[in-house]
Amino acid sequence: MADSLISFEPATGERLWEGRVGDAGAEVAEARAAWADWASRPLTVRVETLRRFANVTRGKLEPFADLIARETGKPLWEARTEVEAVVNKVDISVAAYGERTAQRRLEGALGARVAVRHKPHGVLAVFGPYNFPAHLPNGHIVPALIAGNAVVFKPSEKTPAVGDFLVSLYHEAGVPEGVVRCLHGGAETGKALAAQPDIDGLLFTGSARAGMALHRQFADTPHKILALELGGNNPLVVWDAPDIHAAAVIAVQSAFLSAGQRCTAARRLIVRDGGHEDLVAAILKLSDRLIVDHPHANPAPFMGPVIDNDAADQLQEAFLDLMGKGGRALKRLDRVSDDRPFLTPAVIDVTDVAQRPDVELFGPVLQIIRVPDFDAALAEANATRYGLAASLVGGSPQLYDRFWANTRAGVINWNKPTNGAPSNAPFGGVGLSGNHRPSAYYAADYCAYPVTSSEAESVRASIGVGLRDPQAANELEG
Repeated sequence: MADSLISFEPATGERLWEGRVGDAGAEVAEARAAWADWASRPLTVRVETLRRFANVTRGKLEPFADLIARETGKPLWEARTEVEAVVNKVDISVAAYGERTAQRRLEGALGARVAVRHKPHGVLAVFGPYNFPAHLPNGHIVPALIAGNAVVFKPSEKTPAVGDFLVSLYHEAGVPEGVVRCLHGGAETGKALAAQPDIDGLLFTGSARAGMALHRQFADTPHKILALELGGNNPLVVWDAPDIHAAAVIAVQSAFLSAGQRCTAARRLIVRDGGHEDLVAAILKLSDRLIVDHPHANPAPFMGPVIDNDAADQLQEAFLDLMGKGGRALKRLDRVSDDRPFLTPAVIDVTDVAQRPDVELFGPVLQIIRVPDFDAALAEANATRYGLAASLVGGSPQLYDRFWANTRAGVINWNKPTNGAPSNAPFGGVGLSGNHRPSAYYAADYCAYPVTSSEAESVRASIGVGLRDPQAANELEG
């Protein structure tokens, strides 16, 4: 395993950051030593500390956004929205903690009280992805800290600079250095952190393949919390849409925002065969207008590069594979630069591909599937092992009710993009998209565990049945 880790800017290839690979055991030990003091502080103190973190982050919005843009390649405007989401997560998490884990007092039998309160788990490992290297791990870390946990955060090895910067903001705001630790490294470091006996749980955002590996690794430790937020092969169904242009805009936003590097991005566009031509033409026309450029370009780009050349190569190979299996390219996945991972948005009709791969193509590739009727559209939408996001564009309220009731996904939208999930609601999926631990507003649920107590101010006890009569017992002894 290499001793150092280097991060490069996807758009330019320039070296951005270099640091040392960390020691998982040492970082967990630091967090374990600091956890008890943090957990013993009043909730109001922890909340106030996190609100200072929001203020510190707000004051550094521009340099933080610039760093995110350079390390991920996403446009600067989009990086700014990510920093804003980091700031907003604090108030959302405070409200969620109060609602989801509020203390409750109930009346028990014989004048006793029943109390329901919550405790933190202890030390939680957090694994962050590269597509939203600040917002997504922050969505785990903030509720974990509010609940009283300590955190060892391993950023993606592709975005370590953003991870470092994020942790420095927690510390600047007054979160003790031992309470949030930053562990750098690649896959081997991640495996080592997940295997540490002294962590009490792991919160993960990333690919389904990595999530399944973690699920297997945690099979022998049911006492540890494991929250998996994974990817999706998400369907977008357009059916009898009255406004073709608006439907095309939603399709383009769903498929190509963030260069398709969103777990909620639409991978499959399902349309009525024979009534799809105008919609597809509008999507192709709009896609041709999308600006693909470096993060700070003027005019501002709609999308930047994918994360690195390896990702670009894999996407191009997958696109060619679909063509080889019978797919018809309507807009090719072209490489803008030979040595940089800029890709043009691609559209391919895969209706005639007999066995369509049920995979998450994590990039700007939209697959079109033509079906004869809405029953077939529903069947096609559910023809996946994933179950994260789905959206219906067009149709009546009755048709949407049918879509909602019969579509297997954790985020189901109507006349909105697939990637329109609000932060003040739960976020998660079923199937290969997660393990029933939704994040966002429901992150509070996996950051603390409930404790039920029956309590009385005085000792009162009796046994009403099953005892011999004391007089009869004396006679037997006599």
